[in-house]
Amino acid sequence: MRVLYFAWVRERIGLAEEDLAPPAEVGTAGELVAWLARRGENYAHAFERPETIRVAVDRVHVAASAPIAGAREIALFPPMTGG
Repeated sequence: MRVLYFAWVRERIGLAEEDLAPPAEVGTAGELVAWLARRGENYAHAFERPETIRVAVDRVHVAASAPIAGAREIALFPPMTGG
C-alpha cells in the first residue's frame, strides 16, 4: 500500500510518501499508526500523539478502528482548521 504523509507529519518523518507492507497483525488505521510509530525516531516523533492523527483510506476519512485490508492508499495528516 502507498502511505502518504502531509504537513508536519511529512516534515517529521522526512518523506512525502512510501510503499509499505505492514505485518498481518496490523489490521486497522490505528494499528497502522502505532506500527509506524515503532519504525524509528522520526516516526515516533511524528506519531507521538496518535489521537491527533487523521487518516484517509483510499481517499475516505476513517476512524482509527477502520480496517485497512485491501487499501491501496492511506493518507496520514494532522488536524485541519478552516477559516
